[in-house]
Amino acid sequence: MKKIKVLIAGANGYIGLELCKLLLNHKYVEILYICGNTSVGKELFFYDNFFKGKNLPKIKKFNKIFLNKVDIVFTALPNGDAQKISKFLNQKNKLIDLSGDFRLQSASNYLRWYKRKHLAKKNINKSIYSLPEINMKNLKKYKIISCPGCYPTSILIPLIPLLKNKLIRSKNITIDSKSGYSGAGRKIHIKFKNKNLYESLSVYGVSNHKHNSEIQQELFKYINKKVNYNFTPHLIPMFRGIMTSMYTELNYGSSPSKLISCLKKFYKNSYFVKIMKKNVLLSTNSVINTNNCNISVCELKEKNKVLIVSVIDNLIKGGSGQAIQNFNKLYNFKAKEGFK
Repeated sequence: MKKIKVLIAGANGYIGLELCKLLLNHKYVEILYICGNTSVGKELFFYDNFFKGKNLPKIKKFNKIFLNKVDIVFTALPNGDAQKISKFLNQKNKLIDLSGDFRLQSASNYLRWYKRKHLAKKNINKSIYSLPEINMKNLKKYKIISCPGCYPTSILIPLIPLLKNKLIRSKNITIDSKSGYSGAGRKIHIKFKNKNLYESLSVYGVSNHKHNSEIQQELFKYINKKVNYNFTPHLIPMFRGIMTSMYTELNYGSSPSKLISCLKKFYKNSYFVKIMKKNVLLSTNSVINTNNCNISVCELKEKNKVLIVSVIDNLIKGGSGQAIQNFNKLYNFKAKEGFK
């Protein structure tokens, strides 16, 4: 089969580097261009020794002329930049975006949560929010495929089937997420310059984290009712990985075993979602450097309540891995293509 030619913009960030590793491993991909701003002229091995000796182009400044030679544009850029690039897409191009630029379905909602005007409003209707295990729509119909954020991935995969099947209450859900500091990008080292990033735990984004917007949007889309929850993210002193703990009340007649059965049935054909036995205590260690989402349902002291825990690698399942999954769905490749 003829290889699909790709351009990667933002390859030197944490997620961008993981994306490049996966694309290098994909037998149907040819990387034609790697683009950046502050990194122009550098080789990728400057940022990660993994790329030493790999046959990759040097980083160039993005030029719309490049789009004439590629099929797919991957963007792992700061918010707002993918919107600018989307204006230059030609008829054959498709954009797979890993930022928040096209996750929300309205420009007004984007302004509310991201505190900036949307620069490509006309392209919102040409985009789709695609969590691969949940979205069953034909991706070929869309010009832009928006990949979910890392926290929403760890939250929506367990909650959507359980809420949809009315096994848990849609009120008073407490969501506690803990992420390695790579989720905040390279600039986290500047932000924490005078703080002990590697030995301290920090709470942030209480009530106003941007990911609230897509959690709300997607839950309403699939449940068709407002879900009341409180989401609090934490930064923890490790490089990668997310653990999300969701405390919720069982609906009448439900039980932890029924929750597990529901999840197993819903994800029986999903290669990357692993449902554990009841009361298994999870660790991020089991998913690091994988595209897996492991889920455990645990009993609590109060019998009408339950703890649902999910763990993912924020840089792969919460980022680059989902981009590859959506790419594979777009071209009808096997789900595992590109993954080790």
